[in-house]
Amino acid sequence: MRASSTLSGMDKRRLAIIFAVVFVNVLGFGLILPLLPYYATRFGASPLMIGLLTASYPAAQIIGSPILGRMSDRFGRRPILMVSIAGTAVSFLILGSAAALWMLFAGRVLDGLTGANFTVAQSYITDVTAERNRARGLGLTGAAFGLGFIIGPALGGLLSQWGYSVPAYVAAGVATLNIVLVALFLPESLTEERKAELAAQPRGGVTAKRLLEALRRPLFGDAIQLRFFFGVAFATFQAMFSLWALKHLGLGPQAIGLLLAYVGILSVIVQLALIAPLTKRFSEGLLLVVTLGVAGVSFFAWGVSPNVPVLLVVLTPLCFALSIQNTVSQSVLSKTVGPTEVGGAFGLSSAVQNVGSIAAPIIGGAIIGGLGTWAPGLLAGILCLGLVPFAWNKFAKPGTAFSVPPQAAEPESIGA
Repeated sequence: MRASSTLSGMDKRRLAIIFAVVFVNVLGFGLILPLLPYYATRFGASPLMIGLLTASYPAAQIIGSPILGRMSDRFGRRPILMVSIAGTAVSFLILGSAAALWMLFAGRVLDGLTGANFTVAQSYITDVTAERNRARGLGLTGAAFGLGFIIGPALGGLLSQWGYSVPAYVAAGVATLNIVLVALFLPESLTEERKAELAAQPRGGVTAKRLLEALRRPLFGDAIQLRFFFGVAFATFQAMFSLWALKHLGLGPQAIGLLLAYVGILSVIVQLALIAPLTKRFSEGLLLVVTLGVAGVSFFAWGVSPNVPVLLVVLTPLCFALSIQNTVSQSVLSKTVGPTEVGGAFGLSSAVQNVGSIAAPIIGGAIIGGLGTWAPGLLAGILCLGLVPFAWNKFAKPGTAFSVPPQAAEPESIGA
């Protein structure tokens, strides 16, 4: 628990800046996301190879995210954010100048190694929010993420008419702007006392021994497992959506960009308008269970959607469920560790999720080519529905730690 349950004007200003940082970062990522299948196809990549290209990013994040998350605990959020964003800018330059498929892989790997932007931003949020308002604070980063997906993919699709390299170069410029934003306007969130505490923590990265120890910790291990399997389902949808839309509906980059913008709009609505009242009225455990069920059914429907109008209907409950699930599960995870462990916890969570995110696009690309475009939706749906009883027993059943709604936030707190 934080020493104070309220936020000062300075804290609220920091949250506003973090919102802007995440938004600008996701804007750059969204510029190139819908174009990767087309970019790779230009170099003769098969659906399986496109899956491998998509998987190269989370594979690199397994190495980069825990290290950068832990470094942000030790040296501060601000400098690590700047290093991470700089790596992203260089990776986009590589993508823009790609003359062969291996350069696309190189760009995605570099971005994965240095791309802990979102993890560090979430750690920053936990530094300046009270536990009872944690979900609402993290919801701000989710809203920024969604807003970036409203503008980024649509703009990327528009820019692609002048060549696939143009959105990549624009994304590099956006990332450079983000570095300036952090350098000039974002103060450090860790106090000297906190840095001293963190300096005494054991050093080292993610090893099999550390992972097993973490998974054995009550609640934290359960939250990590939930994040892992949900992450596989979410990654299947995220990584395969553009390829699915190309193969299943025959859509081009512009149409896919607009669909992803629609997803972003739904995400922003959830994060800004629904997270606060939902987490105030219902327990986080119950929200986990309900959204897993809704996501599972919606994934099935996504895989077999016959046209764009039906797809838009299906995407509505799916995006609402995914947005709430992702934010609430992150909030739950942050409350299972001490305040000096949050950055490392988010880094470990990201690494574990990325293990699943490696397999998801590879399997998704293979089953689209081998079974049909309906197969990724079936896989993601089964994973989410299979998590429902687990989430109920660990987090929602009466008597469990997260089965009771949190107390109402004080008037001057986030979301008041």
